[in-house]
Amino acid sequence: MAAEADIESGDAAPDKKKLPIMLIAMVAAAVVLLGGGAASYFLFFSAPPKQDTHLEGVHETFIFNLPAMTVNLRGDGDRSQFMKLTVALEVANEEVMTEIQPRMAKVVDAFQVYLRELRKSDLEGSAGIYRLKEELRRRVNIAIFPAQVDSILFKEILVQ
Repeated sequence: MAAEADIESGDAAPDKKKLPIMLIAMVAAAVVLLGGGAASYFLFFSAPPKQDTHLEGVHETFIFNLPAMTVNLRGDGDRSQFMKLTVALEVANEEVMTEIQPRMAKVVDAFQVYLRELRKSDLEGSAGIYRLKEELRRRVNIAIFPAQVDSILFKEILVQ
């Protein structure tokens, strides 16, 4: 009987060691399941993020298309050169668009006078196109003052 008691007490010790390990494993499994459930809830059921969160300060602009213009460039020799240009004006709101419409003749005239003085060499490279864009913006803003154009957008530039 004493031997049986020793055997029983020896068997009880490993069962007591298994109990805390099993308890820790169950708690870890519950944490993993709860964490996975919470992650899947937030991933699938939460509201999608706003699309324009990074564009809060950006305002909507309007585009005003001008008719295509073809002008003769100032030539260096006997061969004539011309440029075909299609431009759009970017404005802040519709009120500016309505202010521009009655003054379109002044805008086109300002563009034609300036463009006829250009040479083909004035339009070479990105620096030439940038200077053209800024000069056209300056001239249109003078023609439509007090209204202002935000930017000039080139739709087509052909120099031949």
